[in-house]
Order: sequence, then C-alpha cells, then structure tokens
Amino acid sequence: MDTMKLNNGVEMPQLGYGVFQVAPDEAERCVADALSVGYRMIDTAQAYQNEEGVGRAIRKSGVPREDVFVVDKIWMSNYEGDAPARSIDDSLHKLGTDYIDLMLLHQPFCDRYNAYRALESALKAGKVRAIGVSNFYPDHLIDLCHFVDIVPTVNQVETHVFFQQTEARKYMDELGVRHMSWGPLAEGKNGFFTNETLAAIGAKHGKTGPQVALRYLLQRGVIVIPKSVHKERMAQNLQLFDFTLTDAEMAEILKLDTAQPVIIPSHHDPEITKWFMNFAPRG
Repeated sequence: MDTMKLNNGVEMPQLGYGVFQVAPDEAERCVADALSVGYRMIDTAQAYQNEEGVGRAIRKSGVPREDVFVVDKIWMSNYEGDAPARSIDDSLHKLGTDYIDLMLLHQPFCDRYNAYRALESALKAGKVRAIGVSNFYPDHLIDLCHFVDIVPTVNQVETHVFFQQTEARKYMDELGVRHMSWGPLAEGKNGFFTNETLAAIGAKHGKTGPQVALRYLLQRGVIVIPKSVHKERMAQNLQLFDFTLTDAEMAEILKLDTAQPVIIPSHHDPEITKWFMNFAPRG
C-alpha cells in the first residue's frame, strides 16, 4: 500500500476505507471486511454515528492498532467553548483507542477557530497524531492557516473525475496541505459507473471504470477513501497498484472535470449554508 507523508512527518496510507452512510449496525461488519481484504486506513466521523462499530472491528481484527490509521472528524455542533475537547475525548472512548491518527474539522462553519485550537491542543497532548480540515474551500483554508499555529496536514473535500478540485489543489499545494477525497466514486452520479471514457480506458488495462477513476486520483497524489458495503467490491477497490495510466489517458480523464460539485452544492451556496445552520449550536 502506498503512503503519503504529511507536513508533520506522519505517514498515512493513500488508499483507505470510508464509512460515510454505513449504518451504525453495519459498521462493525463492514470495517472488519475492509481490514480483512487489506485496508489499513479507516475514515469515520462523529456525525456518522458509527464510531463504536469502527472501534469494535479494529479491536477484534487482530491487526495491531499501530497498523491501522484512523481518521475521525469533529462535527460542527461541537465547535464552541470546551465542546471540541470534550468531543475528542468522547470519540476516543467510542473508538476504544488511546489516540486518533488524524482528526479533522468536518465543516468550515460555526466557530472553526475555537475548534481548531482544540485540535492543536489535542495534538500537543498526544491524543491525535495529525490534524486537518474537511470541506474547506480555498478562501476558508487560506484564512484558517493565517490564524493558527499548526498548519492542517489534510483537507478532505469532494473530489472525483467530475469535480477534480484543480483550482483548490493549487492552494493546498502552496500551503503544504495534502489533498484528500471524499466521494471518489461520485456516489454513482453523472453516470459514473457507465462512463464510456473510464470504461474504454479500463478495457485496455483489464480494469473497471471505477478502478480507473480511483487510479487517476492516486496518480494525481490524492488520498482516497472509497466506500462499499460489499466485500468483493472493497477488494476490487484495492486493486489499483498493478497498473499505471498513461499521460494520454490522464489527459482524457481530465476532460471529464466539470469544475462543479456533484454530490452536494458548493459550501458558498447560501442555501447550503442555511441548511448547515440546522446543525449549528445556536440559531
């Protein structure tokens, strides 16, 4: 498994398993299956309500804890006052672990500065090994980095062949922040699973269209966390390191980019901001 070195020297797998939209009562089975086929990075979040299942699966797997890279996220309702610190401790308890490898702020709304300072404190206390953010557009990221002591190691944003985040990536690279994708399979939108370009390239390599799409992101230096509840597809999503896309194939896939989000609207859309305020600590 290829790894990426973060700006604080911590190494994390470039390919992992995401449990967004995995039901709490299915999380333990799914994570157990993922670990059994070879995943060594698991991405969860407080908002997914499945941290307990993730933790049980890791403990029962027989895989040493130090060999599993755990990513978690603070939800925005926990951003104010001492709530971020308390929520980190709660996540540690639910996961049944002494530390979290990478802890992110899940959204750029509410008191993100206070929440990020709690991440910095947790890092200094050894409760987390690396800290970062999720869903931060370039202006959010530039602003945060200007006011914090520790630059985020990762920004996890919607990224797939239809929304490649090429502009945002320029600023992540400038700041030394690793680009991590959520939704790398586009949740099947825009005809992802039947896309002719991906299928044609896949046929040349004996691979599926989704495998080509994931390989494309890996070759662009993106960290990816595909999700499936089916063990055979989990295994298939791991089979990405025995082929390489040519420059011409990479150029063809680049043309699929619409430069617009597909899964959820832009975090600069006033209506999506209003929707997120339903989860804010106060109205």
